[in-house]
Amino acid sequence: MTVQWQEQVSLKPYNTFGIDVKARYFSQAQDDQQVRQALSQAHQQGLPVLVIGGGSNLLLTRDIDALVLHMASRGRRVLSDDGERIVVEAEAGEPWHPFVQWTLAQGYCGLENLSLIPGTVGAAPMQNVGAYGVEIKDVFAGLTALDRETGELREFGLADCAFGYRDSVFKRNPGRWLILRVRFALSHSLQAHLDYGPVRQRLTEQGATEPTAQAISDAICSIRREKLPDPAELGNAGSFFKNPVVSAAQVERIRAHYPGVVAYPQAEGQVKLAAGWLIEQAGWKGRREGDAGVHRLQSLVLVNYGQASGAQMHALAQRIQADILERFGVELEMEPNLY
Repeated sequence: MTVQWQEQVSLKPYNTFGIDVKARYFSQAQDDQQVRQALSQAHQQGLPVLVIGGGSNLLLTRDIDALVLHMASRGRRVLSDDGERIVVEAEAGEPWHPFVQWTLAQGYCGLENLSLIPGTVGAAPMQNVGAYGVEIKDVFAGLTALDRETGELREFGLADCAFGYRDSVFKRNPGRWLILRVRFALSHSLQAHLDYGPVRQRLTEQGATEPTAQAISDAICSIRREKLPDPAELGNAGSFFKNPVVSAAQVERIRAHYPGVVAYPQAEGQVKLAAGWLIEQAGWKGRREGDAGVHRLQSLVLVNYGQASGAQMHALAQRIQADILERFGVELEMEPNLY
């Protein structure tokens, strides 16, 4: 059975910015066989393939002259449970937040800090998604990926993924690996991570002196809803820029002019700057250019107020990057993938 393709399909429902561009061809893959069939058909026709999940890390600036393959596989299962450590596996097309909530409902701890992140399970390792002091690498137990060059399946362990800050071997080799399913190492007992951001304060306000994993998740969801716009209501891709890592000497140069600079010491004498703080100091918070803008509550989030094109969103991002470089001597790197 061949995979059905549609022609000239709007990708507006498939990216959280709500950018209305068209895919020359579009198809959905429910399982491994359909993935292979779609890739084979595209290869036979000499067509490139763009694989997408939840579209929460994309900025589409033009029509896509390719086959856009939407990963729609579903399934989640427990692979092992020794009474303390549980390994769960989820298909790449599983929406991330419902998967997190499913693990919590089973009494499994580990993903609570990663609640309410948009996107799919398969996309999470690409960026080494992280929030509130926890990253994918901290709960990672392996994944299965298809090598698009050889057609072979490969199992990846933690070291194989070369995870970095919003980075991985998969992001550094775009088009090589297609993630099919991901495994996570969770626990029956909670090892709470509460020291990043206002999480502990929110739990205190809620009277949770000995919080459960679900309580932590609820607190993080409430914080995220307050400061981050819902993509269903206002197009966005979450944090648009990475927090830049610079030298301690550069931070001191900035501090001489901006004593309140927000900075976090890192390994080997480097320092991570809060990109949102830099953008806000430069006066971009809440600014709007047509339907492209910077969110009024969170400077890291660029938003589409309705009819902005991807090119307009990208132009706004470039102006912000140029301004931050001129003011602070700091280069901001975009998180979303640009097409």
